[in-house]
Amino acid sequence: MPTYFFHYSNLKLLNKEKKNIANKITRIHSKITGANKYFAQVIFKKNKKNDHFIGGKKISGPEIFIFGNIRSGRSKKLKDKLILELRDNIKKYLNIKKDKIWAYILDLEPNQMIEFGEVLPNSGEERKWFSKLSNQLKIRLMKIDKN
Repeated sequence: MPTYFFHYSNLKLLNKEKKNIANKITRIHSKITGANKYFAQVIFKKNKKNDHFIGGKKISGPEIFIFGNIRSGRSKKLKDKLILELRDNIKKYLNIKKDKIWAYILDLEPNQMIEFGEVLPNSGEERKWFSKLSNQLKIRLMKIDKN
C-alpha cells in the first residue's frame, strides 16, 4: 500500500510521462509518510472520449482524477500535506490548472490488505514486517526501494 489510481481524460500521456508521474507520486508518498517506495503502486487509466462527465455534462477539456488508497493511522495534517503535494506536483509537471485535478485519499485498515503475499503492518511497523519476510523477497523489495 498505497495504490494510486490515476485516471485522465482528454490528455495524451506518453510512457515516459507516466513513468515520471509514477515516480513523483511514489517519492511524494514515501517522503511524507515515511513508507518505503516498494509499497507504492500507480495504475494509469485513460478515460475514453465521451466517458467522463461532471454534473451530468460531458467534459471536453483535460481532467485528472487521482484516487489513493493508503493505510490508516496517519494524521489529518500529514494527509493534507500529501494530497496538496500530489496536486501541486501534477499541476506543475503537466502544466494543467489546479481546478482540473481531483484527488481523493481513502484510509484502509492494514490488516485488511495483503501485499507481496503478506498482511500489511500498521503504519510505523514496516521494519518489523520486513524482518519477517523471506530473504528472496527482501532482496526484491530492496531493489525496488533503491530507485
